[in-house]
Amino acid sequence: MKSMAMNALIDTLKARFEKNARRHEGLVLEQVQARLEVGKAALKSLGEMERTGGEPDVIGQDKASGQFLFCDCSAETPAGRRSLCYDREALDARKENKPKGCAVELAAAMGVELLTEQHYRALQQLGEFDTRTSSWVATPEAVRALGSALFCDRRYGKVFVYHNGAESYYAARGFRALLRV
Repeated sequence: MKSMAMNALIDTLKARFEKNARRHEGLVLEQVQARLEVGKAALKSLGEMERTGGEPDVIGQDKASGQFLFCDCSAETPAGRRSLCYDREALDARKENKPKGCAVELAAAMGVELLTEQHYRALQQLGEFDTRTSSWVATPEAVRALGSALFCDRRYGKVFVYHNGAESYYAARGFRALLRV
């Protein structure tokens, strides 16, 4: 038997799916729901995405695996996942004014992935996100080895990708999550 919290989460996800049909044209709610009902870990991750302000919704389906792709669709980077540096190495490198955590570890604890730059750009095709905030994205090892990490935002009607020291953190920067179900 599902808990009331799980039922409420599923109801929220269903309502969001129906309200934002443009994000997932051609996908059928019943198929998504059937996948969710057998995936308790996925529901837990989606619950964390919702709890931290991500407003997760289906944004597509992986053609190779058939998995449904859930992504944070909140207008701005989720409020419950801001003021984080990029990863543990960056967090440990800070001697003063350490942030509360790091994006890579929090994503792992939630059971989700950071968006890649490609995922971020695909999300921006579905709406205008991060017009006042920014989001860390998965950073290639070659860039991270130089001490930097990548983040993206949308300004002036365009999507930008930037780099910053991985140890930096800002009140308006967090991360968006991707979950494969």
